[in-house]
Amino acid sequence: MSTETATWLNRNVLIGFTEARGRAWHYRASAQGAEPNHYPGPIPIADIQRRLFNWDAIPGRVLIHTAEHGLCAAPTRKAVVASDTGDDLGIHTDRYAIHQYQEWLLEKVDAVLDGGLRAGSAGLLKNRAQAWVSVEVPDSVRTPEGVVFRPHLIACTSHDGSLSTTYKRSITNVVCDNTLGAALRGAGQVIKVKHSKNAKFEVLTARQALDMVQVLADDYATQIAELCRVEVNDTAWREFVRAHAPDKSDSKRSRTLVATHRAELRRLWDHDERVSPWRGTAWGVLQAVNTFEHHYRTVRGVSRAERNLTRTVTNWAETLDSGTLATLDAVLASTPVLAAI
Repeated sequence: MSTETATWLNRNVLIGFTEARGRAWHYRASAQGAEPNHYPGPIPIADIQRRLFNWDAIPGRVLIHTAEHGLCAAPTRKAVVASDTGDDLGIHTDRYAIHQYQEWLLEKVDAVLDGGLRAGSAGLLKNRAQAWVSVEVPDSVRTPEGVVFRPHLIACTSHDGSLSTTYKRSITNVVCDNTLGAALRGAGQVIKVKHSKNAKFEVLTARQALDMVQVLADDYATQIAELCRVEVNDTAWREFVRAHAPDKSDSKRSRTLVATHRAELRRLWDHDERVSPWRGTAWGVLQAVNTFEHHYRTVRGVSRAERNLTRTVTNWAETLDSGTLATLDAVLASTPVLAAI
């Protein structure tokens, strides 16, 4: 995976509804005469088409070379190539089906929402081999507990084989720009379509499975309230930190990393505005872990910006949040958190 710069992200990522959620973490003021990539309201669909999806992924031949036969075509392989630049986006078997960004991320999402497409973000990753579009409600949701979040439906796909075409409900915490697990009670609602010639996409089935984004908002607000009612005292918090970041190695370097991890969690718990307002609750625990992973966990091989963007189009947040609550359940064995919600 490439390590896109902030300049690249500002050119290939569009952010909408900034009046409701502020600027993205990779924001840089546009150079004089350059077109900005932030929009106070929804991103115009025409802008996504013009700025991001104004090209096609086309099939190309894969050539192999041997000393005996020279250069010849590989009969069971095909490449995916960008129509405007000729860039190689991926190599697959001849059964691989290309899912064009325009069709699968705009037209099919619009069909699922019955013409109600309001784009909150859209972008390209991995030198345009991955793409996503997020559709959102105009206003953020503010709960009585002071949590501000934005529910959305995210659609993503790839040309390099790294992602099935995926449609899922998701949550973004506005204060810290974190991706949260949309279904704390269990598996989230998600539709996946493989890149195969026989794969089908049925609009009605997808619409019924994903429900409406507003349904997600109401359900998630209820879960937040329930988590805020679960008490985590100082003793339970210390036990959780030890269980979440266990020290099981004799390596000095590993022990140092664990100690740093624990210290950062304690700092977030006690002093960080993204976490400390909910100190002493299960929601505060969830926020501490999630904020650490988004903003402080060491990143290798990719930029933090790209790593976080990639996580929004996978099940990473659901896995992280459900794992956090499972660990907290073990600490609070007499009153399990997951049973409460």
